[in-house]
Amino acid sequence: MATCFRKRILSKAKEKSMRSPNAIVYRDIDASQALNHTIHRKLDKLNRFCDQINSSRVVLGTPHQHSNKGKLFRAQIELGIKGQPVILHQDNASLHIAVRDLFKAAERKLKEVSGKRADHGHEKPQLDLGEDLH
Repeated sequence: MATCFRKRILSKAKEKSMRSPNAIVYRDIDASQALNHTIHRKLDKLNRFCDQINSSRVVLGTPHQHSNKGKLFRAQIELGIKGQPVILHQDNASLHIAVRDLFKAAERKLKEVSGKRADHGHEKPQLDLGEDLH
């Protein structure tokens, strides 16, 4: 009976996390409150650039180790955007630098995607004011 209760609590927690628009996942590394705060701040900034973001998921961890690269950390972001999701990642020896570079790349990508969407709208007719209208 205790396992059913535990499963129910875990499933409710899972449902709650699935409903959350911003999720931060740590894989094989310890969670950091300072890093969580930084990530939430940067996610808020991304939401100011693009109001089409429905959800976001940041995954922090270590990629597969290669003998010649040393210890690397990977920061990955998955942005649920209407029409097409955006997935980016950055690797670095410092997790904080990987997060910083990831959000810079995400900001550039969102500006690019927003620009493309603006270009797909109706074109405004342009008047040639150089001609004489007689």
